[in-house]
Order: sequence, then structure tokens, then C-alpha cells
Amino acid sequence: MAFLADALSRVKPSATIAVSQKARELKAQGRDVIGLGAGEPDFDTPQNIKDAAIDAIRRGETKYPPVAGIPPLREAIAQKFKRENGLDYKASQTLVGTGGKQILYNAFVATLNPGDEVVIPAPYWVSYPEMVAINGGTPVLLPTTLEQGFKVQPEALDAAITPKTKWVLLNSPSNPSGAAYSRAEIKALTDVLLKHPHVWILTDDMYEHLVFGGFEFTTPAQVEPALYERTLTMNGVSKAYCMTGWRIGYAAGPDRLIKAMEMVQGQQTSGACTIAQWAALEALAGPQDFLPGFRVAFERRRDLVVSMLNQAKGLNCPTPEGAFYVYPSCAEAIGRTAPSGKVIETDEDFVSELLEAEGVAVVHGSAFGLGPNFRISYATADETLEEACSRIQRFCGSLR
Repeated sequence: MAFLADALSRVKPSATIAVSQKARELKAQGRDVIGLGAGEPDFDTPQNIKDAAIDAIRRGETKYPPVAGIPPLREAIAQKFKRENGLDYKASQTLVGTGGKQILYNAFVATLNPGDEVVIPAPYWVSYPEMVAINGGTPVLLPTTLEQGFKVQPEALDAAITPKTKWVLLNSPSNPSGAAYSRAEIKALTDVLLKHPHVWILTDDMYEHLVFGGFEFTTPAQVEPALYERTLTMNGVSKAYCMTGWRIGYAAGPDRLIKAMEMVQGQQTSGACTIAQWAALEALAGPQDFLPGFRVAFERRRDLVVSMLNQAKGLNCPTPEGAFYVYPSCAEAIGRTAPSGKVIETDEDFVSELLEAEGVAVVHGSAFGLGPNFRISYATADETLEEACSRIQRFCGSLR
């Protein structure tokens, strides 16, 4: 009898975590490595948020919290959705989890039965299909193209939906491509979803505040109120508020779904860290004046990286609307020979040879379900990005 669960055979390790770990190991060996694999801002958590956590400790806010979150934070989440997204939720329709990952996981545990399908546009965040698979569902991967801006088209979405479809998962701005859907583009997709009343919509809005060039962020339940009763809107404080390690995600949705997810969480982790919750309350309800500065810095970095990568021989890098990633194509490198003498046959070969030759760690696109591409996180210092892109240019120029 096998000791490990059969479900594990359907799941792969996280490629983004693996790349970051590999970069750390090489650095420990003395290699000069620039790691562009991790999806987290390099800015520190704003001081007022850190102070709120320290104040919570001093007040003794260190006991078990309610499973669904401390009441002031749940109220602040409801107010955030109203203020920023025009969505009316009661505090009781919100849930606080240990990062956005747990929110997604709770939703799948609470709703998926064997054979249920979840439509996931590709490229996708590496954890989406794995979470579906480990919970007995079937990921239905819906490829996009660079020419389409890595955005799913309405006709393709319609064709991917079957009687077994339980969820459609939309992530805008996207990890890994940075693509963000305009209001009109979301409306075209919600028009499709209106035709399929058995399908629920799960939106990952984690990069909501990181959009550039006057882009207006919208979310599906906001664009099409008729979908309100079958939409779970997920967000968190990790990216915009530079709180990745605080591990707070949240969501709002219909009462019956939130109650089911709360029950799951009650048997899993119970409530998220109280101190982190008080910090998240300050993030959502406190001053937001640092956000424009973050956006300016990320937009500048985006433009630097896109420009330099498009000057690299054989790369094609579109300009994304948001997040802090670019997703260039390395299709022209396939079939060429690296300095090591190895023939590059896949995007995984490309990033492996790039790391070996130039000490730049990026994530191969096939890990996100669409290649031959690779993902760069530009959430690091301008001079580091400039050096990394110079090395990538040099590497591409060395292929023969």
C-alpha cells in the first residue's frame, strides 16, 4: 500500500519557489546571481502599517481570532469593496485568510467535486491548476497568445465552458503576464458568463492597485452586477502594501459560499494571525498616499525592462498594463546553441542556460502553462534590472 496520497501525483512543486531557492543556493556558493523569480515588491512595508502591528502587540491582541477575521478588518474590507469597486457587501460576506492562496484553496475545497472543471486562462499563476487538481477538480487550460495581449477571447471562453464547468478563474492584472482587462474586455467576458448560469466566477484582484498609464481597474461583479450572486472576489494586502510575509488575503462573495469557506478554514488553520490582521486593517483603512509613488516606480521599471529586452537579439517583449512582471517570448532562441554547447530546445532550457552563463534567474513560461516565454519580476532596484537586462542581451547575442 502506498504511503503518500494519490492526489499528490496530480500536483507539481511551485516553479517560482524553486527558481528563488536555486538562486539562493548559487549565491551561497559565491556565484554572482541576480534573482528575478520572486513575485514580491522590494519596498518595505509602510511605517504606519508596521506601527499598527506593534500597537496591537502592546495592546495584547495576541489571542485566537474569529475564524473569518477580526470584526474591524471584515468591516474595513466591506468598506474597501464599496469605496474602490462599487460593490455592496456586508462584513458577514467577507472572509480573511492566511494569504490569497488560502482563500482560493478554501473556495475549491468548499465547492469542487470529482470531475468538476475550472477554466483557467494560460499563462496562469503556477498554483491555480495545482490547487484545483489536489481538490479533485479538473483544470481546463485556455491558452491565450502574445498577439491577443495574453487575454482570453470571449469566443474561446464560451467554447471552453461545458456542463461540468464549476468556476472560471480570472486574474487581472495577471501573474505572470501583467496583462490587465479593460472594462470593455471584461464586459465581453461577462456577457459570455451570463449565458451559463451554472458557472461561478473567481476573480484574483491581487494586483488591483498596480496598473499604469491611466489604466482603469475594474472587476467582473462591478462591470456586470447580474453576476454578483455567483462571483467570489479575492484580493489581499501582499502586493500593493508590500506585505507578502504578513500573509493576509481576503475575499467577499455570497453568504452561502463564504459560510462554507469559513467552515473549511475552521478545520484547517482557524483565524489568520491577529497581529497581521490589525496591520491589514491599517493598510486598508489608513493613508493610501504612498500608492502613487509605488506605481510610478514600477511603471519606470517596466518601461526600462521592456525597452532593454526588446533590444535583445531574438526576444519579443510586449508592454503589460499592470502588476510587476513581463513575459517575453524567446521563440527565436529555440533550436540555437548556448555558450555551454547545449542546444536550446525549450524555454526551460533557455532559462537554465541563462542562469548558468550569466547568473540571471528567471522563471520559464511553460511553468505558467504557455511558452516559449519566460517571466521576469521587475520588483527590484533599477540598477539591478539594468544589469540583469544587459546580461540577458549578452546571453541572447551569444546564441548561435
